[in-house]
Amino acid sequence: MYFEQFYLGCLAHASYMLASEGEAVVVDPQRDVEIYLKAAEANQVSIRHILKTHLHADFVSGHHELAARTGARIYIGEQAQATFPHTAMRDGFQLQAGKIRITALATPGHTPESMCFVVTDEEKSSSPWAVLTGDTLFLGDVGRPDLSKRYTPTQLAGMLYDSLHGKLLTLADDVLV
Repeated sequence: MYFEQFYLGCLAHASYMLASEGEAVVVDPQRDVEIYLKAAEANQVSIRHILKTHLHADFVSGHHELAARTGARIYIGEQAQATFPHTAMRDGFQLQAGKIRITALATPGHTPESMCFVVTDEEKSSSPWAVLTGDTLFLGDVGRPDLSKRYTPTQLAGMLYDSLHGKLLTLADDVLV
């Protein structure tokens, strides 16, 4: 499995590319999609899937351009009620890319549509290897629960608590965050 993090320091934004058997997945692409296209070319893989942890309010995402340039499908949580072409994900949705299995966890709280992605490298193990948490969970912190027009901060904080304790903290201790 190929795995790379792309970090944009000025926005404190992390995105990821995962690939197996020639098929690549990009998670939360930044606006400059050239970095993913170059990485795909260098690793001789095709970008087929674009996963969004949530609709980002603090930066412009490159998901539209990356999809247009690669033909990749965009996936986002069903609560996003997105109007752009996409596949809506529910809790437990699974995506297979080569020998990588990605399982979506609905983790509302930062936003109603927040999703985390449990990554399993089936070539090495049937157990999860990592979880990509978007803005739900950070090292030493959690996402802000005050950015929704549909829910109060108190409602989102309750959802976030449930997402953390009912989903993320139930993962094995050796799962990378």
